[in-house]
Amino acid sequence: MWMMLDCSSESDGLSLLLEAGTGVNAPADAFGQSPAHLAACGGQAFFLLWQLQTGANLNQQDCHGEAPIHKAAKVGSLECLALLVASDARIDLCNNDGQTAEDLAWAFGFLECAKFLTTVKHTQNMKLREQSSCSLKDNCGLPREASSGQKRACGIMGPSNRKRRRSDDITS
Repeated sequence: MWMMLDCSSESDGLSLLLEAGTGVNAPADAFGQSPAHLAACGGQAFFLLWQLQTGANLNQQDCHGEAPIHKAAKVGSLECLALLVASDARIDLCNNDGQTAEDLAWAFGFLECAKFLTTVKHTQNMKLREQSSCSLKDNCGLPREASSGQKRACGIMGPSNRKRRRSDDITS
């Protein structure tokens, strides 16, 4: 199965990861896969973390347009996926066939990985919507000060009567 995924065997991959003098982002094989690709493809989260800590490009694409996140999704490595997501890997990155890591996880039957990536995607989309709605409003919907010399931080207001208005317009 490793060869079908364009990955080296586990022992070859690990030896490439440990080989002295290999550049952290240098393609380690004929497919243009870096050591980070090989670690993700082998489900080797420890080695992937090591690669990321030494400056590996977590969004580097191989000749198939796949980044380490695609490799981890293809083999169902939730640990590698979580590490890549926590390190800000692009989950929307598409391979040469237009597939994201989420698409690959679904296609290869790794439901837990697919659901994880779906949740991350929805969470990131919600954050983007909140940020864009905040930036579209004047200072997050806060009234402007009379004095132009003063600035307020987003969401911080001065003293208030501490009453909140309920959705049915009754103060509590």
